[in-house]
Amino acid sequence: MAANAQGTAQVMDFEEYVRNRQEALLRSARRLVPDPIDAQDLVQTALARTYPRWGDIADKSLADAYMRRVMINTRTEWWRARRLEEVPTPELPEGSVDDGAEQRADRAMLLDALGMLAPKQRQVVLLRHYRQLSTEETAHALGMSVGTVKSTLHRALARLRAELERQSNGYGRPVEPATGGTEGVCAAA
Repeated sequence: MAANAQGTAQVMDFEEYVRNRQEALLRSARRLVPDPIDAQDLVQTALARTYPRWGDIADKSLADAYMRRVMINTRTEWWRARRLEEVPTPELPEGSVDDGAEQRADRAMLLDALGMLAPKQRQVVLLRHYRQLSTEETAHALGMSVGTVKSTLHRALARLRAELERQSNGYGRPVEPATGGTEGVCAAA
């Protein structure tokens, strides 16, 4: 009978603590989690975890510190568990792995289009866009004036655009490319 009276006193003591400190506990929880609903859940979970051990807390003046520690540990458990969860999305991610075939095809098409340019045009395009030299640096490297580099680049890019558009529409490559190829360009670039 005495054990039952002690258990009832312990329940009453815990209920009184909850009534008196509920707002303070909720404020502490709000500092730990941004969402007010999650803060309420955190307090309830901490209270549920503390209740079975309430009798083990000898100095009840330290109950707030004990509760804060339980809330911190609970929040950490939630954070770890959520970090490993899958994130729902409206669309499934694409299941294929990019093998680079499309990039290789684009590169081959670009090299074909570069083969259609005159050698000086090809050199200007490669120095300006592949080597990323300035207009002045390109002019110096090729022994041209800055104006000539600009006009050559403009004409070369227009021809490249037209050639790439023609190739992407499936018309194929012309039989005879412009003389020079791309071999000598890399040495100049």
